[in-house]
Amino acid sequence: MDNSLSYRRDTADALLSCALEDLTLLYHRRSGQTHMVISPVPELLDRMADGTPVTAQALHDRLAQEFDLGSPDEALAEIAAHLDALAALGLVRPA
Repeated sequence: MDNSLSYRRDTADALLSCALEDLTLLYHRRSGQTHMVISPVPELLDRMADGTPVTAQALHDRLAQEFDLGSPDEALAEIAAHLDALAALGLVRPA
């Protein structure tokens, strides 16, 4: 995982979300697929909603303002892994 890679979320209307208790459904209009996700995926995508490219470190910094993320090294690795997985699904893309 390369923590220096930047990722960008599609425009806000490209991804529809519906929260159902602890589960969030994401409908990706471009692919026509619906994904079921749990925290921290919705929180990551929310902090990418402005469409500007972000790195794992930038997302970590944004999330740390509201959440106790624990060990910075572990949290950063988890965020980077989530970004890689979201890119593989097509929900975010490298910037």
